[in-house]
Amino acid sequence: QVQLVESGGGLVQAGGSLRLSCAASGLTFNSYAMGWFRQAPGKERVFVGGISWSGLSTYYADSVKGRFTISRDNAKNTVYLQMNSLKPEDTAVYYCAAGRGYDSAGLYTYWGQGTQVTVSS
Repeated sequence: QVQLVESGGGLVQAGGSLRLSCAASGLTFNSYAMGWFRQAPGKERVFVGGISWSGLSTYYADSVKGRFTISRDNAKNTVYLQMNSLKPEDTAVYYCAAGRGYDSAGLYTYWGQGTQVTVSS
């Protein structure tokens, strides 16, 4: 059974950093593109960053470019989101996903449970 298990969320002050991890099981990890999405209270889920199956191509939402970095370790079946210079508007539940696309939620087949990131001012 496919599982994407996220960790690393928490409470951090503005300007701080967090690293989110997503461990995958039950799928051929290196056959999938991976993505990170986030959803703030009362808002729709939006794209944050994506990475190709090889890890050689990445793409980011304009709101996080220069601050967030997505990476993957196919040997560990794990994708990461390094978040630096965090802002209060980054506060959201963050989800990892596996699928065939970069920035479109509809192209991702499997989703994690989400992990809360809260950035205080």
